[in-house]
Amino acid sequence: MTRPLSRVERSVQGRNGWLQDEERKAIESRGEMGRMEFWLRVTRSRITKDVKAGRDDVIPGFTSVCRLFKLAVDKRAEGDARLWNHLMQYASQVLEQHGPRH
Repeated sequence: MTRPLSRVERSVQGRNGWLQDEERKAIESRGEMGRMEFWLRVTRSRITKDVKAGRDDVIPGFTSVCRLFKLAVDKRAEGDARLWNHLMQYASQVLEQHGPRH
């Protein structure tokens, strides 16, 4: 027998369900470009909320992630896909362990 979900668990489950639905809608309307734009909007909103809450380190954190992504894309364009492959492998592992379930 399973216990009922707590209020926090229901909230997380609802949020994850909303994210999945909105991502699906974005993909249906604009494909992978729509998916990317959706996650950029969600991320920008979260950054704004964190800054208002006094967690200003979110800005240099996001900047570092963007710089890393650009570096990986540039290296791949130069013919060295190792950094890109490592980044994609790491992202996949982290999302599998900690991301919303699809």
